[in-house]
Amino acid sequence: MNLPAKFSFEIPEPILAWMGSAVKRVELSGRFIFYLREIFQQMFRRPFRQKILFQQIEFIGNQSVFIILLTGFATGAVFGLQIGGVFTVFNAEGMIGGATGIALATELAPLMTGFLLTGRAGSAMTAEIAIMKVNEQVDAMEAMGVHPIHYLVVPRVLASMIIMPFLCGIFMFIGVVGVYSIGVAVFHVDEGVFYEKLINLVKPADIMTGLRKMLIFSFIIAAISCRTGLAASKGAEGVGLATTNAVVRTLIFILLADFVISYIEVRWLS
Repeated sequence: MNLPAKFSFEIPEPILAWMGSAVKRVELSGRFIFYLREIFQQMFRRPFRQKILFQQIEFIGNQSVFIILLTGFATGAVFGLQIGGVFTVFNAEGMIGGATGIALATELAPLMTGFLLTGRAGSAMTAEIAIMKVNEQVDAMEAMGVHPIHYLVVPRVLASMIIMPFLCGIFMFIGVVGVYSIGVAVFHVDEGVFYEKLINLVKPADIMTGLRKMLIFSFIIAAISCRTGLAASKGAEGVGLATTNAVVRTLIFILLADFVISYIEVRWLS
């Protein structure tokens, strides 16, 4: 039985578009969760790809050391200049080392290292896998019975989780060297006072906090980069789009993860 026209109801197009977008986002979230589950399952399945693992460790680690050293020193030096100007007002220049050390260990080093490695290593992972995807190499791999996640994703995730925390530790160390140079040369801080404040204020727990964050960031970088590469399409244009999307999504997730981890540590672990 047909209703009279005055009782008919049509959903406005903007609402339909929003509902469609929401459904698509839920679907993509579900697929990503299954993708993460597949990574953990494939990690423990033979054969273990040691050669690819070491190649990725070399690519992520050795080739990123210079940029980590340069950025770490500059970050420590600039932060030392900024915070030293504040401490000078209170005649507390000796606190530069301790304050900057805490900031580097708990926040600056993992975040900056994560951003740098996202731009360098993460984008390269996405581009490499995206090219394989658009050239149908991934499909050929599946046809030969090789699981793409086991062959392409797992070695990159493991390599990232192994080497990126070490790079974060290097960033922490060279950052302290940078602030030491500024403290001694610009603010004339006594070396003994600098070391004393640094050792007394920066605890091993602070360093472990930064390394734990970097371990989680490394998983985020590799997992999102590889996933975006596997979802690439439309030829060369798709490779560029996938690389851009991977970097943007990874940076957003790193910031969100940093907030969640910091909140948990402040509220429940401190």
